[in-house]
Amino acid sequence: MDTVTRTDGHLADITFNVNGMTCASCVARVEKALKSVPGVESASINLATEKATVRARQDTNYVSLYDAVEKAGYEVPVENISLSISGMTCASCSGRVEKALKKVPGVTDASVNLATEKAQVKAAGGVTTEALIGAVRKAGYEAALAEEATPAKGKSTALPTWWPVAASALLSLPLVLPMLAMPFGLDWALPGWLQLLLATPVQFWLGARFYKAGWNALRAGSGNMDLLVALGTSAAYGLSVYLLWAHRDHEMTQHLYFESSAVIITLVLLGKWLEERAKYQTVAAIRALESLRATVAIVRRDGVEQEEPVSAVRAGDLVVVRPGDRVPLDGVIIEGSSHLDESLLTGESLPVTKTVGDAVTGGAVNADGVLLIEATAVGGATMLSQIIKMVEDAQAVKAPIQRLVDRVSAVFVPVVLVIAVMTFLGWGVVSGDWQQALLNAVAVMVIACPCALGLATPTSIMVGTGVAARYGILIKDAEALETAHAVSVVAFDKTGTLTEGKPAVVAIESASESERRVLELARAVQQYSDHPLAKAVEAEASKRRVALYPASNAKALPGRGVQADVGAVTVFLGNKRLMQEIGLPTAGLDEVAAKHEDAGRTVSWLAVKNAHGVELAGLLAFGDTVKKTARAAVARLAQTGISAVMLTGDNPGAARVVAEAAGITDYMAEVLPADKARIIAELKQGGHTVAMVGDGINDAPALAAADVGIAMSTGTDVAMHTAGITLMRGDPLLVPEAIDISIKTYRKIRQNLGWAFIYNLVGIPLAAFGYLNPMLAGAAMALSSVSVVSNSLLLRRWKPVAITGDKS
Repeated sequence: MDTVTRTDGHLADITFNVNGMTCASCVARVEKALKSVPGVESASINLATEKATVRARQDTNYVSLYDAVEKAGYEVPVENISLSISGMTCASCSGRVEKALKKVPGVTDASVNLATEKAQVKAAGGVTTEALIGAVRKAGYEAALAEEATPAKGKSTALPTWWPVAASALLSLPLVLPMLAMPFGLDWALPGWLQLLLATPVQFWLGARFYKAGWNALRAGSGNMDLLVALGTSAAYGLSVYLLWAHRDHEMTQHLYFESSAVIITLVLLGKWLEERAKYQTVAAIRALESLRATVAIVRRDGVEQEEPVSAVRAGDLVVVRPGDRVPLDGVIIEGSSHLDESLLTGESLPVTKTVGDAVTGGAVNADGVLLIEATAVGGATMLSQIIKMVEDAQAVKAPIQRLVDRVSAVFVPVVLVIAVMTFLGWGVVSGDWQQALLNAVAVMVIACPCALGLATPTSIMVGTGVAARYGILIKDAEALETAHAVSVVAFDKTGTLTEGKPAVVAIESASESERRVLELARAVQQYSDHPLAKAVEAEASKRRVALYPASNAKALPGRGVQADVGAVTVFLGNKRLMQEIGLPTAGLDEVAAKHEDAGRTVSWLAVKNAHGVELAGLLAFGDTVKKTARAAVARLAQTGISAVMLTGDNPGAARVVAEAAGITDYMAEVLPADKARIIAELKQGGHTVAMVGDGINDAPALAAADVGIAMSTGTDVAMHTAGITLMRGDPLLVPEAIDISIKTYRKIRQNLGWAFIYNLVGIPLAAFGYLNPMLAGAAMALSSVSVVSNSLLLRRWKPVAITGDKS
């Protein structure tokens, strides 16, 4: 936990955790690293408590301390905290909250998303939520832990959300009607006192939110959209009150500007209401996933079935799922068979057949049969919960392109206020008409809209990630979404990615042992592995009723195979590279192996090491099927100018057959996991933006090395955690679809930012030169943010070219 204790006017004691220290030399190394940071007076490490205490100047950058520890080879534990922020209205607000959070001692990074009204905070150690919430409040906003916050749409209110807009419009309409009637020669002008009576509640009651938020911004030493609206409308209202008083004896002859202030507030309220409605639609995908959560489950205990809340069910409990019911949690079928609709989870539109031994996912709908499942994951550990969290996290984090917007937003309001003052003085001095000068300055303040800038990127990302999730494409972070649009090369793994990943043993060739003994030893050595080849061996052994012998000292040899002690011998099972490493010649079976490899089969060699040395026992040949959509996926990539390569640890023959079937001309065989990462790095150095598609543990280094990692959810958790994008179906066609939604989302971001920048760059000068009256400026401002969100919502119409996996 980070703590800061003030020692005098210039120094502070900073305490934080350090992981990875094992001895006194570690302590000395960390102390030396910390003392080298500018501003540090002293540093001491307690090895027992794993804490560092640093005395440094109060202006010392905390992140530099943590960086020094990490450069020394140790780790400062980082905690991720999610906060819900209320009261933000524009990009300037989100920037100010972000700045306030980053100033909290111990915070290493903070990202605030205006569209989701969420803050993601990374804190080294245990920065308290109270300190973070206090910093947000000091900046003029409210905050709460995300899981404790009450959704705004969930609150029950006596009045609908549109009532302020309606009330403001009703009060403003009589002020506007005389202006509309004037071109027709009708004089419907209201007495000044009646205009004052109608405009005052709009200004100070319905418009109170602008004063409150603007005041909070001023107290925090900055500005926002609310401050601009409050200043602009107050100026128009104040001018009208002055004119009404100054010409009280003949008020009907003097034009007042109450309609300007009232209509501006009405239009801004309308824009904000429409914006909130549109923003609510951007999280439709999250709500759709949330609706899949079952609240109750039928649990069988001691032969008796009873309904219980899902929260009360534990792993290992037996749960009955009746036809038409939703599967309440993840589990394995132990009785019954049925068809499950998993469309909202995987994007697969056709029901999936499930029977005894098959895994089921919470949220799927049971179509016909009664199922008895054993719960394997509950609560936050279920696949549905992880999908929801992944989508929420992706929507909460800023895209890299947003950094430009943040820099602009930081100075936007002060610059606009300066322009407004210059407009007022310029018009007043040059024309002598100070009333018109004030109205032009009001128009400048009202038309300026940092909201559109702040919403341009996050709304596009929210809709893009949401619609992608609906079709089985889970994008973990905004950076992956933004990077994927520029991909020029896609590198595919072979087994489980381009092939079904369900190989079968098609031949067993013996050398020094019998076929049955080769199968026995192969089953024993890889009984703890979840590799597809291990499953194929297990299936063949079970079919032939081969005995399972215990194994010890089992070890995975990345890119080569496995080894384990079985009885009195050490067994090696793997590729030819492994045989070469242990110094075993394979000449006796080379010719047979070559025939299998030419037929596109994968060959695993089995060797046995005993007291007499190492001898070749035999080999197993495996056949796998190329996925039906593999060739279509590669063709789709080629159509968009993206080239495909295949990297596999398999033999050249098997690699060639699969590559030809998938339409890939560039492939590399017998590649180790580390070599895959190296090849990816070389492609990147050649100027390519590279995506890596894989599903296994051995693909994790390459997934991490690529610009964008894409993992099949049919693979391992390690692969999915390393990748930026996860495909919920093992369908290669989802790869071009993921890139396609990325391209379309990035296009929307650029459109939105272009509109927002052009709107402000054109609108502010027009207002300053007197070509826009304040009411038109207010309408334009309301339209700007609504148009940005509405443009993002067009992404909801996106659909994959092939929604089901059987299309090619």
